[in-house]
Formats: sequence, C-alpha cells, structure tokens
Amino acid sequence: MVTSEATSLKPLKWSEGLLLLLDQTRLPAEEVWLEISDYREIVEAIRDMRVRGAPAIGIAGAYAVVLAAKELANQPLDVFAARLAAAAGLIARARPTGANLGWAVRRVLAKARSAKTPGVAVTTVVEEAVRIQMEDESANMAIGRLGAGLLQSHGAILTHCNAGALATAGYGTALGVIRSAWTDGKLSRVFATETRPLLQGSRLTAWELAHDGIDATLLPDSAAGQLMRRGEVQSVVVGADRIAANGDVANKIGTYSLAVLARENGVPFYVAAPTSTIDTDLPNGDAIPIEEREASEVTHLGGTRIAAEGVAALNPAFDVTPSKYVTAIVTEQKVLRAPYGPAIAATMEALRG
Repeated sequence: MVTSEATSLKPLKWSEGLLLLLDQTRLPAEEVWLEISDYREIVEAIRDMRVRGAPAIGIAGAYAVVLAAKELANQPLDVFAARLAAAAGLIARARPTGANLGWAVRRVLAKARSAKTPGVAVTTVVEEAVRIQMEDESANMAIGRLGAGLLQSHGAILTHCNAGALATAGYGTALGVIRSAWTDGKLSRVFATETRPLLQGSRLTAWELAHDGIDATLLPDSAAGQLMRRGEVQSVVVGADRIAANGDVANKIGTYSLAVLARENGVPFYVAAPTSTIDTDLPNGDAIPIEEREASEVTHLGGTRIAAEGVAALNPAFDVTPSKYVTAIVTEQKVLRAPYGPAIAATMEALRG
C-alpha cells in the first residue's frame, strides 16, 4: 500500500549530466528509460508525449535548458546568452497548452542570465532545475493533504487523464489527493476514465493506482455520467495544464463534459494543481491555446486503422472548463474557492512577496 510519504514512481531523474526519462508511450507493457544528453531530444520527447503532464513537462524543460547551457559553455558570454535564449525559445514551444513548461524555462533562463560566465551559468541552472523538481514534489504532497481534507469519508472518487506521479516530479496532483485520501482510509473506490489522447487513463493512471495497491476501476469516458446519476461517485478530482486568472481550467479533453455532468448530479468537482500552473497573464480560458494532435491518434489504434478511409478526424488534446463548474482549486498554498479572480490574485501576490 502507498504510504503517506510518497510513491516510488518518478518519471524523470537527473544523473551525472544526463536526463533519464521514463518513456510513457511504452507503459504499461514495459518500463523503458531514455538517457538524454541533448536538449533537442527532450523537445522531441515532450512533443511525442514520452514525458507528459504539465509539471513533469516543466521539469523536463528546465533540464533541457541545462543541457543547452552545457553544450554552449565554451562560447563567449554574449554568444552563449544569445544562443541559450534561442534554445530556450525552442524548448518552451514544444507543447503549447500547459503553463509549467514556459514558466520553468523562463525561471532557469533568468538564472543563467544573472551569471557572469558561461561556466557559472551552467552550475547555476543545474541547481535551479533541481530546485524546481524538488519544489514540485513538495507541492504535490501539500496538494494531496489539502485535497484529501475536502473529500467525503468512505466515498468513491472519479479522476480523468493522468495527474499522478508520472505527470509530476512524483506523488501527483489529482492522484496526490487520491493517494493521501486512500492512506487516510477515506476512499472506498477510485474510478479512472480511459482518456484520450493515447488512453492516458487506462495506460498510466490505472497502472499507477495498481502499482500502489489502490482499488481502481477503469471505465470508458462516456460511462461517467451514468455512474454519477446512480450516485456511485461522491467527488471528481482532476489536474490542470493551465489555469487562467479567472479560474477557467484547461485540462485533458473530456474534462469540461465531466464538470457539467458533476454539476448536474450534485457532485463536487475539484481541480488539483500547483501555483506554477496558474497563468495570471491570461484573463480567461478563451485565451488558452489548445493543442491539436495528429488525426491518426483517432483513426488508428496500435497502428491499425479503425476508421473508414477518407473520414476526417478532429483531435484536440485539451478543453477548457469555465470556473463556474469548479467547486474548488487545490494548490500547495491553500484551497481556492469562488470568486476565483480575487482568490487567485491574492495567492499569486503573496507568492511574489
């Protein structure tokens, strides 16, 4: 059984100048670790969803800046700075919807710019990337504790996509809440949706829950409404890839539908995410960029075409849930409730000191 300390699952590790990535496209059939020494390979791994989940992508992006800095360390300072900024721009654009990637890249790049030599910059950015990773795992543990306190005792919880250890530095956001509640004996059962793209709920969330001995049941996304109608779900908890200043939430496609169903059936709908996922530069969800993925992820399954030839397919990776459907946003700092605009502004202002 999972303990209150942490799960042993980690999606990435920094070791002796290499980034080790657990290839999440190969799960659950096999656990394959990629050894990456070139920042361009991290960019490709992010695009191909070998590493995914907004916090984990942010951490991977931070280490990508580290690898770029190491590659450029023998350049004069002005050339180093210009080329590192260009590499950072490429890294930050790897996937558009999640806020953590750009946030982490900017944070590490700022440390590099404050250094007086490329050599010092490399040391500084390594330290900052490690700090970002450690802060995220600590934030997840705090989110888990705060979120578990919101849940009904001995109730069933439904989660969507994968917002677990694999999507973060470890422990997870939505699954962090579930892990904490399970450890506390508050949960009777966890329902996990299959979740497109790439069936991340069935491949990753179910695997994580089974790994930690948590009673989990997998269901098609379209079955969630019926379970709520029958009173079999007492709460829904999901992660987030970006949260706008007014509390609108971008998360994996299908989240909006779950939020509407939860409201209709009187089920609390909780969003668990670190403050690094909040983007106060965006006034509302309409301004959040939504990633469109390859149509073949819909028309094919395991490389085999399952749709008729010539049929078009639409494959958005995310949708936006208006804040009015969100019961609470659980961050590592506090639980935020409506009106979200003032609550978010006050929380972010306090963090800036």
